[in-house]
Parts: sequence; C-alpha cells; structure tokens
Amino acid sequence: MNQLQSKPKFSVAIQTDAYKKLINNTLGDPKRANKFIASISSAVATNPQLQKCDAGSILSGALLGEALNLSPSPQLGQFFLVPYDKKQKINGEWVVVESNAQFQLGYKGYIQLAIRSGQYKDIDVIEVREGEYLGRDKTTGKHQFEFIEDEVERENKPIIGYMAYFEYLNGFYKNIYWSKEKMQKHALEYSQAYASDVRNGTIYSYWSKDFNGMAFKTMIRQLISKWGVMSIEMQEAITKDMTVVKEDGSYDYVDNQPTISTPTVEEINNEVKEEKTEIKQVNINEI
Repeated sequence: MNQLQSKPKFSVAIQTDAYKKLINNTLGDPKRANKFIASISSAVATNPQLQKCDAGSILSGALLGEALNLSPSPQLGQFFLVPYDKKQKINGEWVVVESNAQFQLGYKGYIQLAIRSGQYKDIDVIEVREGEYLGRDKTTGKHQFEFIEDEVERENKPIIGYMAYFEYLNGFYKNIYWSKEKMQKHALEYSQAYASDVRNGTIYSYWSKDFNGMAFKTMIRQLISKWGVMSIEMQEAITKDMTVVKEDGSYDYVDNQPTISTPTVEEINNEVKEEKTEIKQVNINEI
C-alpha cells in the first residue's frame, strides 16, 4: 500500500514538465495537446477509483484513445479507462499492490472506427426481446427476427439475447445472434472481475455495472473480428482493447483475455450454410 501512496496522483503528474513534453512530442500540436490534457483530466476527475491508478497507465491508455481519434468522455461511450487492482496475499490478507488503468473500447468506439473505414453502409447492435427471435432459417441457417414495433410494449419484455449486423456498401450483409445465457457464460469466462462479482454479490466490474453495454461491445467485436473489413486503426483497437498499456507501448491483458471465442461444430456447420448463399453476393474486389 505504501508503494501506491508514494506514486504521484494523475492530477499532479499531468502538470509536470516531463508529462507535458511527452504529450507534446506525441501529439505534435500544442493546441491538440492542451485539449487532450483538459479532456483526460476531466475524465479522471469524475472517477475517484481512476484517480488511484498509476498515472503512467492512465496517460498511455488515454494517448491510445487519442491516436484512434476517440473521445474519453463517458457520455460519448467511445472508450473508457477502467481501474483494475492487482492484489497479493500478505500476512493472510489480500492487499492492493498495484492499481492500473485498463483501456476499454466501448461499442460506440467500434462503430465509429468501422464507419470511418468507408466500407460500411450500416452497422449496429440491438438487444433482442422475448418473442422477437424466430430461430434460424432451415435452409440458409440465417438468424430470423420480428421486432415489436410498439416501443413501450417492447421495453416491457425481458431481454433474451443480442443481435449485431453490418451491411457493406456493395450490399453484403451479415448478422450474428447470442442468447443472454451465452453472453453470461462468455462474461464469466473472460472477465475475472465479473466472475468475482457473481461469486461475492458485488458490482465492481463493468459487466456488473452495465451488462448490456458490455454485451453490445462484445457482439460488435465478434462481428467485426470474424467478418468485417478492418482498417489499421481497427486492428490496433482490437489488439489493445481490454489491456493495460505501458509507457513503452507494450501492453498486458490483466482481466479479460481476447474475446475471440472458438465456435462449436454446430456453429461452424451453420456458418458454412450461410456462406454458400452469401458468397454469391460478394465481389472481393469491391471490398
């Protein structure tokens, strides 16, 4: 604990000449640097837990978001800096020995990067309510839905799953569907913090605080990583999402592992059926 207390807080570190020089050299524009400092300082100031994190991890994560041209504003939901505590058992008690900021891309950040590539006509993710999922087409294996038009009636129905889709400018369309049970299993498998929350009845992880938001992000990530056109920016975002970015540019997965799940045999067979139909629509030279 003394080790944590000896490190300067972000509000102090960000005003030092060393940090200002690093930011100016990285961004190359004094006006952009000043705007960046004001923006990230505001985001940190509104999060007491984030203020306890190592200043270097906050700055590195924020600079990654800036390099992707995304905003740290919680209201925009493009990317977040999430506090993550590393604990060790000392004299029979668990003690926080290190606290870092984890870079997490929000689903709106993924959508923003996809649209920016200029390849997508439409891309979105939506929760699926009770009665809206009609199963798979027996011939093509495609997921089928019939969404309730009345918004009040729809919002009163329980959420049973999630659907994400995109359409390229050339007309190629793809969607994926996960049940809420599958999403729950995924969260438990890939987030130690969420698994701890479920065991202990706490709400510390982002999965516990905003399950739907994290589910949306997972769906968009799965969709793009498997089927989407990925720009250089998107590739970097997927690689470094959910990591603690170090000052030397290296990164560590501290809670989640990369959320690219291995499909089951049934899923593979269904996808093969879909591709036999969809491949006729795609001209790779147009992508």
